[in-house]
Amino acid sequence: MQFNTLSMFGLSDLHSYRRLENLQAGYNKYVCGCDFVNFLQSQLKGGGDVKLTDREDSYTCDSPLHLRGEAVSQVHLSVIVCHPVLFISVSCGVALLIGVLICVLLWRLHAFWYLKMTWAWLKAKRSSQKPRKDILESEVLQSFDAFVSYSERDAGWVENFLVPELEEPRDDGSRSPGSSRPLSLCLHKRDFLPGHWIMDNIMSAIEHSRHTVFILSENFLQSDWCRYELDFSHFWLFDAGGDAAILILLEPLSKDNVPKRFCKLHKLMSSTTYLEWPQEEERRPEFWRSLRNALRGDDD
Repeated sequence: MQFNTLSMFGLSDLHSYRRLENLQAGYNKYVCGCDFVNFLQSQLKGGGDVKLTDREDSYTCDSPLHLRGEAVSQVHLSVIVCHPVLFISVSCGVALLIGVLICVLLWRLHAFWYLKMTWAWLKAKRSSQKPRKDILESEVLQSFDAFVSYSERDAGWVENFLVPELEEPRDDGSRSPGSSRPLSLCLHKRDFLPGHWIMDNIMSAIEHSRHTVFILSENFLQSDWCRYELDFSHFWLFDAGGDAAILILLEPLSKDNVPKRFCKLHKLMSSTTYLEWPQEEERRPEFWRSLRNALRGDDD
């Protein structure tokens, strides 16, 4: 069957001739597909009942073009060509596994947190550069002495103790010593602009306040919005390069309870003497005096 137009043959073709023992089928225009190449290579090695008696180099490929003229015995087709479905399935599985491992690694390194903070920071900075008359005329852009970050569950302490002591002037002599002028505080319930993106309000409050006061408690750590404010303040401290955070502990709280990714706050709690709210009435004047000195930047 040499020098014909035979393009391929298989085991079923050979079995159709019951008494066939030897075959010469070289010098044909073979289409070198995966099944044919594997079959013919097996036959050339003597792996079948029918023996191919002509030379191996007489079996050459005519197509595809990149294999034309190459001996079938020397052809090596890749798994991509012969098993595309298997290759795609394995590739997708490996890619998925690598993606999961990368996501776990990024999560362990808090990369998503940094990306989220960077994106929110850039978005807030971009929006703050746009001319917005309603914000420019608003009191939220004035310079506050401090932005107070607290949990709604601790609002009673803020409204009944912190605000009256620092903001409201008293003429009855009951104000603690060392208080010459009232301080201006930024509170989210009172000073945030309604109808605007909450992140814009948080960023604006932090940027336009000389300090950020954190009222730390178990309620604070469990509050989602407090965590946002903690995130943005942490990001702002790195950008501003200053120690603008003042920590007030309403209850005994270990720094280990603060998420470890807030390395700046961990450093502050480790190296800075943060203020603890005293339960004893007689120690509170000293607490308020220390807080005012910190807010005004006094050294005495």
